[in-house]
Amino acid sequence: MTSIEKVAYLKGLAEGMEIDGTTKEGKLLLAIVDTLAVIAEDTWDLQEQVDELGEQVDEVDEDLSTIEDIVYEDLDDECDCDCDDCDCCGDWDEEFYDVTCPNCKEEFEVDEETLLDGGVDCPNCGEHLEFDIEEDDEDDQESED
Repeated sequence: MTSIEKVAYLKGLAEGMEIDGTTKEGKLLLAIVDTLAVIAEDTWDLQEQVDELGEQVDEVDEDLSTIEDIVYEDLDDECDCDCDDCDCCGDWDEEFYDVTCPNCKEEFEVDEETLLDGGVDCPNCGEHLEFDIEEDDEDDQESED
């Protein structure tokens, strides 16, 4: 039995008991029954809204799961071709370096390839930053010897 049905039953009892609405006690009892009816209807409306929101959250969760599958499908750590370095694998061990723009003082990340290229534009202010990276000459000299 729902709360609305229970309140309807109480209203029926109050009418069957022929409660006198002119006495203090009668006014109180009838007001309580009317208040219970309002509360029961409000509760029913809230439950319907909660159910609807729950369905919407489930739909959003399913949509998000689908999007995650699409986005992260390419980021799978396992390579299908069993090679060490190919276009299908991606470079999972790529290092990023923090760079602070001297113009706007904004910090951002760049990858090693960008550093070796020698420069990049600041994504915040557009200032062109140049990098003077010296590779390990010692490693080069050792390999020549």
